[in-house]
Amino acid sequence: MATAPDFRAHFDFDIRFANGGAISGTGFRLDLPSPDTGEDEIARLLVQHLGLALVDEVELRGLRIVEEPHRGSRGVASARSTGPDAATRVVDLSHRIRAGLVTYPGLPAPTITPHLTREDSRARYAPGTEFAMDIITMVGNTGTYLDSPYHRYADGPDLAGLDLSTLVGLRAEVFHLEDAWTPERRGIRAETLADRDVRGAAVLLHTGWDRWFGRPEYGHGAPFLTGEGAQWLIDAGAVLVGIDSLNIDDADPSTGSGGGERPAHSLLLAAGVHVVEHLTNLAELPPSGALFTAAPPAIEGFGTFPVRAFAHVTDAL
Repeated sequence: MATAPDFRAHFDFDIRFANGGAISGTGFRLDLPSPDTGEDEIARLLVQHLGLALVDEVELRGLRIVEEPHRGSRGVASARSTGPDAATRVVDLSHRIRAGLVTYPGLPAPTITPHLTREDSRARYAPGTEFAMDIITMVGNTGTYLDSPYHRYADGPDLAGLDLSTLVGLRAEVFHLEDAWTPERRGIRAETLADRDVRGAAVLLHTGWDRWFGRPEYGHGAPFLTGEGAQWLIDAGAVLVGIDSLNIDDADPSTGSGGGERPAHSLLLAAGVHVVEHLTNLAELPPSGALFTAAPPAIEGFGTFPVRAFAHVTDAL
């Protein structure tokens, strides 16, 4: 199904206030409701996005309108979820699991062996009836998986103790952050997330790192959520936090900061906020408006297990 494209404005600006003072910005980017949005309306959207008051004049310089996915500017709904007619699609956000898959460097890859082959089953069932039964052996941290509090804390709820209402049909707030981190500054900070209402939401961090999944590059230099960012999400009322990267924490021992501390895990799971790691396809989701689901099996005494994470997205026709 073809989806309506998103558009953004690129510009520099000067804003002067009626009670004195001014601010300026360069290389600013702002989501637009349509490619036909006029300069006056862009100026109003800029003021709204920045949350300014007593604005006297807005001057935009070097204005360009380009086709580009929305990043979540305040007051602008994506074209994907607007219009009198709409259709809902399901976006798969999970990596496929297969024998030999390396999800996390150093952890064992899954093995798949037959318990009952189709050939052997023919002797057990009526003519023309056959089945296959297989055994998969894997660590819980395989593919796209969810961490319950029990993963970090012995007295925390295990997979069987999770409330399904905190795993199914959650309002998704997607932060598209491919250009918001660098190899020298990989941590996602609270300030990067603070412009969105995330209470009751699944916060999904789209870093673009999933492009390396299953390859050696995936294990080194990955972006992550800082402890301060995790605490801000807890205080802001997030229910679940997901990332398309190696780990919600900095787990790279080569950086000197991946030596065993896990502040994001520790804070989020202590607060009962679920963690989903190794997501993929987050670029397919709008900043807001999708519904996210990631439910593991109800296994007692187990803290982490793969999920089939997916999102319902409403598109304009």
